[in-house]
Amino acid sequence: MTQKILIVEDEVKIASLLADYVRAEGYEADIVNDGAQAVEVFNRFKPHIILLDVMLPGQDGISICKKIRGESSVGIIMISAKTEEIDRLIGLEIGADDYVCKPFSPKEVIVRIRTLLRRLQLSNKQEHEFIQLDEHSYSFKINNTPVKITPTEFRLISILMKQPGRIYSRSQLVDRLHEHFSDISDRAIDSHIKNVRKKIKEVLPDREIIKSVYGVGYKAEPDE
Repeated sequence: MTQKILIVEDEVKIASLLADYVRAEGYEADIVNDGAQAVEVFNRFKPHIILLDVMLPGQDGISICKKIRGESSVGIIMISAKTEEIDRLIGLEIGADDYVCKPFSPKEVIVRIRTLLRRLQLSNKQEHEFIQLDEHSYSFKINNTPVKITPTEFRLISILMKQPGRIYSRSQLVDRLHEHFSDISDRAIDSHIKNVRKKIKEVLPDREIIKSVYGVGYKAEPDE
């Protein structure tokens, strides 16, 4: 299946140049120049990766990233002319996978796309072969063994398993869960993590899939 790349960039020349490089690599590309249309095109095009400019007319890239990340684990690479460290941190804090600063080399962007696609494919392989999550029935299995969890616990383990090894702060997890469960708090995250760990231990007593990162938050490491 051909990988799809959505380019959300208001500078027409830059967007066209990126699209040319993306297509030359054998990927399918689509372009959006207005932020207000980004989510609509995303839902229609269903890309594997989005190249998302921060500064856009209609709706900015930060808002678009938050909206899309609340609904999908698609790969997101932020693009911006802002080079300050705080901007990089903000870009990653909202759920972006990578960050590229202008001016950039199109070849560098292609390398980042390849790297992110490999990472996402590896994550999906781990999830499908070891952890089975069915979002339609909210069922959770480990090596085909059912594990009874609540809808909130399901969403939480699903978020962590989408990107194994990635550290999520409590506030990030609250933001991701808030759309589905409005009463979630930082303290509730710790309680849900504790419950999920206990249930996983019943199936895998010698493994710790969800790990705490002191002073930061949590991450999933199913392959250890």
